[in-house]
Amino acid sequence: MSESRTPKRRRWLAVPVFALALYVIVRAVGTPQGDTPLPAKGSASPHVPSATSSAPSPAPTTGSSYDPADYASQVRTRARQTGVSAQLLMAILYNEAYKPHDPSFERAWQKYKPDAAFGIANMHRATFDEVKQGREFAGRRWEELPDDRDLAINAEAWYLHDLAAQLPAHWPASYTRNDLLALGYNTGASNMLAFARGAGPGNQARSYLDRLHANWAKAGRAVAAG
Repeated sequence: MSESRTPKRRRWLAVPVFALALYVIVRAVGTPQGDTPLPAKGSASPHVPSATSSAPSPAPTTGSSYDPADYASQVRTRARQTGVSAQLLMAILYNEAYKPHDPSFERAWQKYKPDAAFGIANMHRATFDEVKQGREFAGRRWEELPDDRDLAINAEAWYLHDLAAQLPAHWPASYTRNDLLALGYNTGASNMLAFARGAGPGNQARSYLDRLHANWAKAGRAVAAG
């Protein structure tokens, strides 16, 4: 009996080992709203009502076949509603496509890492709960993000809208408006404003911005042709 249980025990031991390795990989890449402990603050800017329904979008494909360009129509719609750049929205989706965006995978991973981000825009619970206030998706839950990709894009767009409302009219740093908004998406509003004042980003934030620049042309083609 002891010999027959040994292989099973080894298989079960492989699960936490795999989870630990995956955790290290995900942490190395970084996630939005969280590569520093500074929290992102919501905007006091007025809400622009949307006439679009917040009903769930069709069931997504599996993470292995996910291509942000497939959601160009939703990106253009949400960008128009929130007044943010569609190219920026799409470029951030490409930045966040580093991990499988399969609902089952995301929920399984969240059991190992309860503060993990959800959805194709990799949004954390606190950020989503703040962004949805006063919006047409105020009744939706963070747990729905893996299953509803349009909801994830909608929340991403409004978060960028709220970050943009906090930017000063002028800043001394050499970053563009889109650079700062992407850095704000990745690290939070407080850090975004510090970067605007001239502070230098850390390694993870710098890497995030470099990937944004690398994805910029591809994102532009996707929203133009999608």
